[in-house]
Amino acid sequence: MLELFPEGFEEVEFGDDLELAVYSNAAGEERFWHAFGPGSATDVAPDWQEAWKRFHQPVRVGPLWVGPPWEKPDPGSVAVVIDPGQAFGTGAHATTRLCLELLLERPRRSVVDLGCGSGVLAVAAAKLGFAPVTALDVDPQAVDAAKANASANDAVVAVRTTDVLADPLPDAGLALANLTFEGVTTVAARVPAAELVASGYLAGQQPSPEGWEHVERREAEGWAADLFLRRSEATI
Repeated sequence: MLELFPEGFEEVEFGDDLELAVYSNAAGEERFWHAFGPGSATDVAPDWQEAWKRFHQPVRVGPLWVGPPWEKPDPGSVAVVIDPGQAFGTGAHATTRLCLELLLERPRRSVVDLGCGSGVLAVAAAKLGFAPVTALDVDPQAVDAAKANASANDAVVAVRTTDVLADPLPDAGLALANLTFEGVTTVAARVPAAELVASGYLAGQQPSPEGWEHVERREAEGWAADLFLRRSEATI
């Protein structure tokens, strides 16, 4: 499926079965049939341009409301409005929610968001009173999306293009790394921060970065997030 439709396809679970669906034209349908044999084809609903919005629902994490611009924030909440148009992360994924849970409990200090994607974590940090906040990503489109989301939320976030796995990283009181297991291990050894909130890996995986003390773990939907303190900080 990835070779035939690199632009993406949809996975839908039906009990023990998994259905793979592609949104394509007649040429794409022919490629599918040549590879897999007869399948089923259904015309896309006339309102498909709006129907996708139903998949992006707001979430609450403590006082934070994280949702798309067409939804109305809860009264009295700290609203973080994220446009999912570029699909760099909207706050709904378990790893993002777990990072936000840990972020809420940390003392307000400087923050660097490593691999910021849409900027949801950086924007939330700025709106919670963390400062200064820096957001880094290697993907220029992610950087553009993060800048747009920061601006839409009136959040003061410095966003720039940086390869967090190779380029020099700024000093920060708290580093956020919602990456992969390998990515977290790499940045933990490089970032000059006092605290690290890490996620992006399965609950069965446990990072043990050198020089850090593990303090807390949160799990949800088979994913995990961890809080680490720099050993020099942990002994104070």
